[in-house]
Amino acid sequence: MKLRKTTTTPSHIGATDESINVSPLIDVVFILLIFFIVTTVFVQETGIQVERPQAASASELSREAILIAVDREGRIYYGGNPIELQAVRPVVKRLLQGDVRPVIIQADRATATEDLVAVIDEINLAGAATINIATTATGG
Repeated sequence: MKLRKTTTTPSHIGATDESINVSPLIDVVFILLIFFIVTTVFVQETGIQVERPQAASASELSREAILIAVDREGRIYYGGNPIELQAVRPVVKRLLQGDVRPVIIQADRATATEDLVAVIDEINLAGAATINIATTATGG
């Protein structure tokens, strides 16, 4: 078998290809998009509207906090879904999983103290290091 050397002459002698390959750019953009989606922390809302009491030391909610709401009838909510008092401890324990995250209770100002104390007790038994009660600023 005999190999033959062939040469081809380009049709545009001396012309250079000046196009830009955007494939690596698109790959980098997708990698950055995936990175930001994975590392984003979303604020978990309680899902119900409660009328919170006022306090001079009120501040914004922490993004890493676990939010539990108690309405004026004493019903407890997490993530917009009603839960029983007995379910508060397992829910908080599952969400903590060894992390040190604050738990914030959004209680209606008309909530009975007995209901609020029962929720605080369950959260404490779940192992939460910090339990806060959300208030509104007094504006002064």
